[in-house]
Amino acid sequence: MAAGALIRPGRDADAPGYIALVREAWLSYPGCVFDLDEDAPDLRAWASHVAGEGGAVWTAEQEGAVVGMVGTHPLAGGTWELVRMYVAPAARGGGLAARLVAQVEAHARAAGAAELVLWSDTRFARAHAFYEKQDYLRSGPIRVVNDRANTLEFRYRKPVAGVEIRMLDPMEAESAVARLAALLAACVDAGASLGYAAPMDPAQARAFWRERAAHVARGGRRIGVAWLDGRIVGSVMLDLEVPAIEQHRAAVKKLLVAPSARRRGIGAALLAAAEAEAARLGCSLLTLDARTGGEAERLYLARGWTLAGSVPGYAVGPHGERHGASLLYKAIEVGSALR
Repeated sequence: MAAGALIRPGRDADAPGYIALVREAWLSYPGCVFDLDEDAPDLRAWASHVAGEGGAVWTAEQEGAVVGMVGTHPLAGGTWELVRMYVAPAARGGGLAARLVAQVEAHARAAGAAELVLWSDTRFARAHAFYEKQDYLRSGPIRVVNDRANTLEFRYRKPVAGVEIRMLDPMEAESAVARLAALLAACVDAGASLGYAAPMDPAQARAFWRERAAHVARGGRRIGVAWLDGRIVGSVMLDLEVPAIEQHRAAVKKLLVAPSARRRGIGAALLAAAEAEAARLGCSLLTLDARTGGEAERLYLARGWTLAGSVPGYAVGPHGERHGASLLYKAIEVGSALR
């Protein structure tokens, strides 16, 4: 049903459809209640309400029925908020929700937005998985709404313009598992030598990042992510799990750049972010290994890393081919913060 839906600017006359969508979504979750006058009186003229905030709304319509809705409005400092993204159950699964989010992002980006944020009820697990698939990560504290449904909300955010590198906190790292798994699988399938066979099992990729996200919570890892125009296209990891008397060193691992985003400086930016994070944490020596003679090794050498040596035939590529592995290191100037 969703494939043929028309997305058009919303209008106040769409109010009955908006109210029905919101009511149906809320009442499908245990403990949620819906009282129009108390919870959402602005839905009666929602298009005008959001326009008054400097924003816009869109309606997805099919065969005369409202099957989807979404809005956005500016906050402060280049941040826009995505609000009230709902799709009728019969219209789900065909890409309509992704089209609505893309409409919001294009509008906000054209208006100069640097990032988008949204709030989602902690009970809306399906919505959380969807937003994470769209490269939003859970970020910041939970919001208490103080309503009759005892609503608690997660905050999600993502940058929407240019390149942004971010070192993730534990909540963000857990939220990024699905997208990082897709990135890892894409790199392996494109020929990257990462210790896995191609084609990579998606479940194996998710298990890898789920475990590493848990290590972030325990303090044994740092994970950095790169967005390019709103899409997660790269990652880097710092392994801090070293002997207690060797806290001066860390290892750089899983520097990944999506095949479609290479040769745009993203790998170098991720490496610089990892080096800066290591320095902030008090690590004065970094190590890594790379395919001998490969593109990654050339990047590291260009960034001032030193080749310590290589072992011929040490590693096995994604298609069973053997190749040499090089060990590189870099001494860095530490910051004042100690872990």
